[in-house]
Amino acid sequence: MSERLKRVLLIIGFVLVGFAIAAALYVVFFRAPAEVTTTPGTQPEIPEGVNEGLPSAGVGAPVGAQEEVGGTAALPAAAPIADGGVTKTQAITTGRVIAPTLAADGASMAYYDRTDGRFYKVNAEGDVERLSDKTFPKAETIVWNDAGEKAVIEFPDGGNIVYDFENEKQITFPSHWEDFDFSPSTDEIIAKSIGLDPNNRSLVIASADGSRTLSIAALGDNADKVTVNWSPNNQVVAFSRTGPGVSGAGRQMIIPIGKNRENFPGLTIEGLNFDAQWNPRGDKIVYSSAGAQDEYRPQLWVVDGNPGSLGERRRSLGINTWIDKCTFAGNSTMYCAVPQAMGPNIGLQRAIADNIADGIYRINIETGASERIAIPQTPQSIDALTVSRDGSRLFFTDKATGILQQLQLK
Repeated sequence: MSERLKRVLLIIGFVLVGFAIAAALYVVFFRAPAEVTTTPGTQPEIPEGVNEGLPSAGVGAPVGAQEEVGGTAALPAAAPIADGGVTKTQAITTGRVIAPTLAADGASMAYYDRTDGRFYKVNAEGDVERLSDKTFPKAETIVWNDAGEKAVIEFPDGGNIVYDFENEKQITFPSHWEDFDFSPSTDEIIAKSIGLDPNNRSLVIASADGSRTLSIAALGDNADKVTVNWSPNNQVVAFSRTGPGVSGAGRQMIIPIGKNRENFPGLTIEGLNFDAQWNPRGDKIVYSSAGAQDEYRPQLWVVDGNPGSLGERRRSLGINTWIDKCTFAGNSTMYCAVPQAMGPNIGLQRAIADNIADGIYRINIETGASERIAIPQTPQSIDALTVSRDGSRLFFTDKATGILQQLQLK
């Protein structure tokens, strides 16, 4: 073969290789993909050979969605009336409320608005009216009587008053008194009189009009160990954590203080951080404490409250929450906000629970039976539960926002 012919063939080869490379580049980068025809409601048909060997992911749904029959994903709707699941809630204030309580009419909620220093009440429809035209700037602590018509108001400068909203009357009490509570009849109050000298510190009872004062128990250096808590049966006025040691790890003795200096038997408590509520009749005490038997989670217990059997028949209600997240709706029924996830030691570090959403439970303290009745549609940590007098509505506040809300019980 001549040199000239070899040169021609080599040139032709280079040209063919160039065409082949150009064709490959066109197929990979410039040719339009194969057309895929779809019919609504069906999966597209993938032409043979396209993406061959890659597994299909299938049709997905949002994480947490519940799939209905037919493949349509949807979240459960909030029920208008509490039925154990997600329940509709209604905000009846637009801002934070302080010290909410059932008003004298048994259907509205009374509260203090710190922004303008006034007291209001709001009904189920959200209509608001002032309880008084008088202002109470910078009120610090507010304690209502059971009827929602009088309040003890403490101020940062030490000023203390009892204000009667029905009669627009004000009574001033000594500035060295603190930790007030009303008697069941609302014509008396109890407080701690804290003098500079421990020998001048005592638990005192006074008439609500300020006309009479009686010292019933010396406090000395133990004022911080005494909690005022007047019983509906008018027998016990406070609890003291000054009892003698009790055998058993983590146990303590709580001493009830009698109105007339009676010597009541102590309550043996499993755990720490005792706090209590009386049922409306005063024959039962429900309390919370955090003990080693439940890894220091707060737990509800019930004991007898009658003077002759005080502290007897102690039993756990099997509910992990704090008693101040509960409210009575009759002598044997309680509603409680219960954190839905609770780790060990949370009863000793309560602030952790501020970020845990609550469910609402109904508890029969006689039988110990309990059931979840509602999960608020907006997850929240709940405070200040209150039941309307007719038992149809449950009021509460969101701990984070302080907004007053309600849900329907029936």
